[in-house]
Amino acid sequence: MVSINQLTVSFGGFDLFKEISFLVSTKERVGLVGKNGAGKTTLLRLIVGQMAPTSGSVNIPKDISIGYLPQQMDVANSRTVINETMLAFDEAITLHKDIERITKEIENRTDYQSDSYAKLINELTEKSERYGILGGDTLEAKCEITLLGLGFKRTDFTRPTTEFSGGWRMRIELAKILLSEPNILLLDEPTNHLDIESIQWLEDYLKAFSGSLILVSHDRAFLDNVTERTIEISLGKVHDYRVSYTKYVELCQERREQRLAAYKNQQKQIEDTKDFIERFRYKATKANQAQSRLKQLDKMEIIEVEEEDNSTLNIRFPEAPRSGDLSVKVSGVAKRYGNNTVFSNANFDIVRGEKVAFVGRNGEGKTTLSRIIIGDLDYEGELKIGHNVSIGYFAQNQDELMNPNHTVLETIDRVAIGDIRTKIRDILGAFLFRGEDVDKKISVLSGGERNRLAMVKLMLQPYNVLVLDEPTNHLDMRSKDILKNALSNFKGTVIVVSHNRDFLSGLVSKVFEFRDGRVKEHIGGIYEFLERRKLENLKELEVKKAESKIENSSNDISEGKKQWLDKKEQDKIKRKVASQIEKAEIEIEHIEAQIAEKDAILSNPDGSNISINDDFFKEYEGLKVKLNNTMHKWEQLSYEMEVLENEK
Repeated sequence: MVSINQLTVSFGGFDLFKEISFLVSTKERVGLVGKNGAGKTTLLRLIVGQMAPTSGSVNIPKDISIGYLPQQMDVANSRTVINETMLAFDEAITLHKDIERITKEIENRTDYQSDSYAKLINELTEKSERYGILGGDTLEAKCEITLLGLGFKRTDFTRPTTEFSGGWRMRIELAKILLSEPNILLLDEPTNHLDIESIQWLEDYLKAFSGSLILVSHDRAFLDNVTERTIEISLGKVHDYRVSYTKYVELCQERREQRLAAYKNQQKQIEDTKDFIERFRYKATKANQAQSRLKQLDKMEIIEVEEEDNSTLNIRFPEAPRSGDLSVKVSGVAKRYGNNTVFSNANFDIVRGEKVAFVGRNGEGKTTLSRIIIGDLDYEGELKIGHNVSIGYFAQNQDELMNPNHTVLETIDRVAIGDIRTKIRDILGAFLFRGEDVDKKISVLSGGERNRLAMVKLMLQPYNVLVLDEPTNHLDMRSKDILKNALSNFKGTVIVVSHNRDFLSGLVSKVFEFRDGRVKEHIGGIYEFLERRKLENLKELEVKKAESKIENSSNDISEGKKQWLDKKEQDKIKRKVASQIEKAEIEIEHIEAQIAEKDAILSNPDGSNISINDDFFKEYEGLKVKLNNTMHKWEQLSYEMEVLENEK
């Protein structure tokens, strides 16, 4: 499908790629990874034909269509959302116009026996058949499904695209690309402008996609859920792993350790060879040997290793003054812009040390409430900030507060205090400011670079409450891991707006969902919330199906009978969930009994005939993991039962 052959790309003597080759076959799903600047976007542009290589070739069969979503692109502003999206069906739209034109012409003709009339009839038949094959009568329905999946509401369909932000217009472009059903999809950071629900919808779409996919993403969970092969670009070469991203990371670390050992051995060999040459090149008895060693040195293929990453860099937020037990109290808070209510009647407490996530579709009020908490917006209701609370805020416009005349290093040096000053360059390197980058002035940095620098600056200041709005945008995976580790060790309170599931997993213990003008509190981590949300969506779907069945069976069914049927359906679901809860409880008892037996053996090893070895401990740890998973399942089922019990 896509064949890369001995591809070289050079810029001013520097080789971005050097004779790289690989093949992507039909239906393969490939994750393209590597450090920022390694050439991932360049490679996509080469495949789509927007750039030409210095040497080598990209071969794609002529009848193959490509859909390419870059990180940034020009978007149209002259149509409504639905009309712009319908442009994905160029061929079908053209056929429809041709069919209308031919039909009208036939209506006005009376020369039924002529050759030209017969030709028109044949043309109409061919175009109608092709229109049917393309699903011409269902195009608008396909558009609606895709737009809804990407987070648009039906009321958005007739709005002009000029009313939407750049991020939402990129969603329209993504919808058009998906609807065109290309043979090859090239997606460069497609999740940047999507919320969690839209990302999950896109995952499901890509899993069912019948073509080939090459995906660039810094979203680990998205890569793991969609791709089955990982191609890494490093030092101008490609390394091909037939595994998903997480497995690739493990294999990559093994390869790096092996390569580092080989590099150190070679460097030792080079040093010894140079010493020999230097000592004996001018001695007549050893001159030939020295010359021979020099030739060997010239022919040696030098092993290269990437600059050591900072994934293990242990950055901690500075200690801040202890605050009161309550960090933030929200009571009946609402935000309205004229007649538009963003959300209303928000009620919750965030206590000291809690780490919580604000999630939900874009436009539901996550950023709005974040700004209310920091005192940046007025509101209705009551909001109380706790005693001795100092709030650090990160937003996408945080870079505007930095002095454009200061360098990167000066900006950080002015806020760093204590022992952390000795790690300034390491921290900047971890957030992709390396070498001469630290001497750049703020005024010449890109938007993404400024946001990364604003995050570093925030990490070095002593706050006891952090409000972070999309902190992982513009960060690579290594930087995200460093930030997540620092936040996990942070003793204060964290409120984070994010759509990155992997970043939130293990970090937050509570999720606030912004949906339909309400703010709902969910106890547990991000994946527990998503599983719960999935169950609720399925239950809503079942109820709708039941209602539809009742409505279609007879329009004369009495209201009382409808209620009886609803209750019957509800009772059926409850019985099923109750049965699953009972099974989970029995399994928990069984596992706990097995663990108790192991504990008894461990407490009195001499009184047991069972040998305590590696297999014993593996089985013991396995039982604990199984117990934890079963308990999690029981909690989800119990929550579902609670929801069912509360419904009238």
